[in-house]
Amino acid sequence: MARFFRARRVSVTAGALAVAVGGSYMAVRDTSVSSSDRGGGPALEALRRRITDPAAVVPSRAVQQSSLIAASSGNPLDILVIGGGATGSGVALDAATRGLRVGLVEREDFSSGTSSRSTKLIHGGVRYLEKAVFNLDYGQLKLVFHALEERKQVIDNAPHLCHALPCMTPCFGWFETLYYWVGLKMYDLVAGRHLLHLSRYYSAQESSELFPTLARQGKDRSLKGTVVYYDGQMNDSRVNVGIACTAALAGAAVLNHAEVISLLKEDGKGRIIGARIRDNLSGKEFDTYAKVVVNAGGPFCDSVRKLADKDAKTMICPSSGVHIVLPDYYSPQGMGLIVPKTKDGRVVFMLPWLGRTVAGTTDSNTTITMLPEPREDEIEFILDAIRDYLNVKVRRMDVLSAWSGIRPLAMDPNAKNTESISRDHVVCEDFPGLVTITGGKWTTYRSMAEDAVNAAIKSGKLNPANKCLTSTLCLVGGDGWDPAFFTVLAQEYVRMKNTQNSLVRGVMDTAAAKHLSHSYGTMAQRVASIAQNENLGKRLAHGYPYLEAEVAYCARNEYCESAVDFIARRSRLAFLDTDAASHALPRVIEILADEHNWDKSRQNKELETAMKFLETFRSSKNAQFHDGWHT
Repeated sequence: MARFFRARRVSVTAGALAVAVGGSYMAVRDTSVSSSDRGGGPALEALRRRITDPAAVVPSRAVQQSSLIAASSGNPLDILVIGGGATGSGVALDAATRGLRVGLVEREDFSSGTSSRSTKLIHGGVRYLEKAVFNLDYGQLKLVFHALEERKQVIDNAPHLCHALPCMTPCFGWFETLYYWVGLKMYDLVAGRHLLHLSRYYSAQESSELFPTLARQGKDRSLKGTVVYYDGQMNDSRVNVGIACTAALAGAAVLNHAEVISLLKEDGKGRIIGARIRDNLSGKEFDTYAKVVVNAGGPFCDSVRKLADKDAKTMICPSSGVHIVLPDYYSPQGMGLIVPKTKDGRVVFMLPWLGRTVAGTTDSNTTITMLPEPREDEIEFILDAIRDYLNVKVRRMDVLSAWSGIRPLAMDPNAKNTESISRDHVVCEDFPGLVTITGGKWTTYRSMAEDAVNAAIKSGKLNPANKCLTSTLCLVGGDGWDPAFFTVLAQEYVRMKNTQNSLVRGVMDTAAAKHLSHSYGTMAQRVASIAQNENLGKRLAHGYPYLEAEVAYCARNEYCESAVDFIARRSRLAFLDTDAASHALPRVIEILADEHNWDKSRQNKELETAMKFLETFRSSKNAQFHDGWHT
């Protein structure tokens, strides 16, 4: 008989959400635990000291693998997590900070799937609030309450990687203006003490000054004004890597590029007691035993469930979300644009992100693949949607990068399309010893992880040393960071550059210092030290602040094991500009080869693999620059 658990809510109770799967039902029940009812005290302070210790270094990949191999049937882990996305890494961090023995394996890299391909927003869900009001849906309202609480916690726990972002909603009629003003004031009200900033109305003239590329005249319409509200924005894959590294510092054995090829079962009982794992870098296979296995495979969680039972019914309804990146002049720095209704009724946005503009998104059924690719018609759909709201020429040749991500939605068999499926998360144990966590969204990763660990503790009768601590635990680099931290880097470090066999002393300019500060937090001083003392201060790509020193730092401190790991997840070059990423690759590979002792064959393979990866971002059709000319 399957066991089912309810995703915790924000001090409210309601009926269970039932999701039919075959002939059984997954009921995700409310345990009514307030976020203020947490453990803490000495345990939390000890964790903070360990994570913020200036001498702290994550255990090497070899040490982490040895820890997993040592987890035998007689001395198993408490929890083995499958999947290194936001939720899986969050589970590892949560469990490790409760004093449990934890291991995590990820087939590719941390954040290699959906978690690096998000909208980059940390949001409560304005659309869910609208549905809650018009459908009198208490369940949707609870989703918003919960997400707004988690939104604030994500920003507070990774302040160097997350920030509040004002989002402008254009209004072309007075009723529309009143409608959005009232709706977004309700959004402020629901946020309560977790409010980022108050929303407000701006006239058409004020709006043009704040967002110069916003069109004041359109097809038979004129701009009456805008309503600006606030949500959060993040560097998603770096948050994910930060979660995984914080888990490692807290004692979890995390291993990327390690694939589960089968599940181990207890003789005669059928309970899952571990997994057979293959190291995809060396080809070595080994067994790791655990009292409970947590399946956090995202879109691939059904594949893990089928390892337990090949006839397992499908839980996931995959939805594709496509995003494109445009030059910075499409949107002003520090102000996003939200288009409430496109031609087919969806929301489309333009957001400033890491010095460029990200626009999206689509929401359509898709198949589950390792490297989803955006279609040209999806890219054109986004360009066409934003074209109606801008006074600049919107061109395909301006697209710097484009990507597709797969949302792992928990499937309701009665739903007609993916937009009507709840974004709520589901925790279930439909096979003894295998707890599955799926659905949900980036914003609520921490509470999803907490629910999964609670379910694992119940399943395995585990004995944690304390309650969940993650609600107030900063990720590595976040504790003690403040926005002025970049000035320390600019004043105390220089960039030593190897240029034509001679050393050149360069300043740690503001752009580079701010980039390092916001990417690595208080750990940025280690990167700056490498740039200064190891002569790795050159930029990797023209027009971007990424330094050679970051490659070495990430190889030593963030489990960066391949060129794709760096250009896609440690830096964001692949997502920002495929042409710049391709030009940076040879130097990235050269530095990684020095760090990991790669031979020439491995270096050639890395280049080939990375170029194929960039092609899944439509690199051959994106903007390219030759001798300074845009083509």
